[in-house]
Amino acid sequence: MTLTPLVYWAQRHEEIYLRVELTDAQVSSTHLLSCWQPLGRGAKGQHNYEFSLEFLLPVKTEVSHKSTQRQVNITVRKQQRGWWERLTVLERKPVFLVPDFDRWLDESDAEMEIQEKTVRHTEEGFISLKTSFLLVYNLVQFLGFSWIFVNMTVRLFIFGQDSLYDTFHTISDVMFFCQTLASVEVLNAAFGVVRTGVIPTLIQVVGRNFVLFIIFGSLEEMHHRPVVFFVFYLWSAIEIFRYPFYILGCFNTEWKTLTWLRYSVWIPLYPLGVLAEAVAVVQSIPIFDQTKLYSISLPKAIGTSINFSYVLHVYLVLMFLGLFINFQHLYKQRKRRFRTKKRKAQ
Repeated sequence: MTLTPLVYWAQRHEEIYLRVELTDAQVSSTHLLSCWQPLGRGAKGQHNYEFSLEFLLPVKTEVSHKSTQRQVNITVRKQQRGWWERLTVLERKPVFLVPDFDRWLDESDAEMEIQEKTVRHTEEGFISLKTSFLLVYNLVQFLGFSWIFVNMTVRLFIFGQDSLYDTFHTISDVMFFCQTLASVEVLNAAFGVVRTGVIPTLIQVVGRNFVLFIIFGSLEEMHHRPVVFFVFYLWSAIEIFRYPFYILGCFNTEWKTLTWLRYSVWIPLYPLGVLAEAVAVVQSIPIFDQTKLYSISLPKAIGTSINFSYVLHVYLVLMFLGLFINFQHLYKQRKRRFRTKKRKAQ
């Protein structure tokens, strides 16, 4: 006596799903346009079962199947994309064929499923592109600031105090590159590429670039000042911990020691860095007064000019205001980070 298993079915626009209720089935082939004869345990026990289906429209010959201890899952691909009104040529469906309500969707729901998958794949592609971009950016910055820090440290040990006076000529090219590239961080924050505040990022990037390009870059008299060494060394000492932390974040991982350093080293180094920047600004004021660089000449009727040193005095006030804003921002980040880690540990 021929036994027929219970077969559940569902469809999508491009595929047909069949689920055959057989336990421990042994499947030799899946030529579904002909008779299919698996050996397995069904409602009548261990027997050879068979069924055949003549589909409503042509299907591809490649049929995939996967046997589990409880059932056989079969996937058949349609020759042409579309929605079938029924599965078989005969309007009256076979008695062994029933809808698989676990996978059943009507045509509109299936279209929505396709749209959701498309959106999800697009988002995943964007995330992957964003992660790759951030990985490359943080790696380049880490290598740049690491070169600066190591180079300055080695020169300090070899040449001693003499290395303090030629820092600008040996390091400035790489520092110009790294700090120009750091402008990208403002755009990343503004466009939501990274989740951080725009204002604190803008304060740091603009503040550093002002000192680097205006104070150090414009005045040759500042190139041999020891303050250049301290500014560059403090900047790089912070960044050699910050950027590798971001690199590990691209891989959704972290190193606890590095995390602690990233959220703790800035506490002494950031105020010292701002203090060194302030010293550089103060030292540059007499030079700007003497050279009249960037000063604005007013009409002779007024008989005076606006010296750039006035701008520097205002900038000194804004510099310490920015220190207060960024210190609060960084402290909140640190507090939030370690409070979250404590909750996870509990």
